[in-house]
Amino acid sequence: MLLALETSCDETSAAVLRDGVILANVVASQVRLHAEYGGVVPELATREHLRNLLPVVHEALDQAGASIGDLTAVAATRGPGLPAALMAGFTSAQALAFARGLPLYGVHHHEAHLYSPWIGGQPPAAQFDQFEPNVSLIVSGGHTMLVHVRGELDHTVIGSTLDDAAGECFDKVSKLLGLPYPGGPLLDRLAAEGNPAAFEFPRPLLAEPNFDFSFSGLKTSVRYFLEKHPDLADDPQALRDLCASVQAAIVEVLVAKTVRAARQLGVKCVTASGGVSCNSGLRRELELRCAKRGLRLRVAEKRLCTDNAAMIGVLAERQIRAGKAPTPFDEETRPGWSLER
Repeated sequence: MLLALETSCDETSAAVLRDGVILANVVASQVRLHAEYGGVVPELATREHLRNLLPVVHEALDQAGASIGDLTAVAATRGPGLPAALMAGFTSAQALAFARGLPLYGVHHHEAHLYSPWIGGQPPAAQFDQFEPNVSLIVSGGHTMLVHVRGELDHTVIGSTLDDAAGECFDKVSKLLGLPYPGGPLLDRLAAEGNPAAFEFPRPLLAEPNFDFSFSGLKTSVRYFLEKHPDLADDPQALRDLCASVQAAIVEVLVAKTVRAARQLGVKCVTASGGVSCNSGLRRELELRCAKRGLRLRVAEKRLCTDNAAMIGVLAERQIRAGKAPTPFDEETRPGWSLER
């Protein structure tokens, strides 16, 4: 039985797994805490992790019907993420593993997202018997990247953001439009009632042959547009149209580059994960474009798109199965850890 911890940003999470089955996955969110500041405040996030970690672990063990004595391994996010937030979870995992004489596995946060589309069912369980080579889109508030996954634990990053991530663009545009934090989900809901062709915004790097992304220019374009049309955001329907038009621009770039990468690499499967993969417009367009191109699509379940310890535990179990050595107890967190091997 494995206990996994995740504290890379503003969710404190603990999960208990046994043989690929997720027995418990508890997440304590800090959204309300950071809403007052319009974004995550690292120091406050770390304090909340320290306050929430033990209660979250106890709740996860209770839900799983387990105790500390039942554990055979411990895993935790080692990076990337906010330095102090990572330390709260990783050092706790180190202490527990050392005290109990258990192996410790420091897990890469993005790599865990990479394999989260292969978790499903009720209760949630790893579905690696269905695994196939794929192109994976990892898209969140801090990261946007395309990864060629040739096999389990065998991957190469083929494209990433040159500046703002897609989720960051969603959040910053939401702020420009006067939407409350976190603005991305609300922008998505408003976009569903808007006209995506009402306003024209740029599709950065869409025509470029590479698989990189850039969304800072789109954000700037929206800012200039609002300066020229300051009254639009006060018109309810115009606001919906603005949200739909911005979302359409972001989604078109994400989907077009993902599908293009799959076709060029000759894979028949596309996966998507990360917080922004909850976006209904992105999910819908991925489904349509993949179906049109004869590609199979797997998108992480919404409960596993945002940061959670279940995906950390699933990856740790796969690493154990593959014979990966435990992380030495004297290793430190890696806030800037690259997904490239």
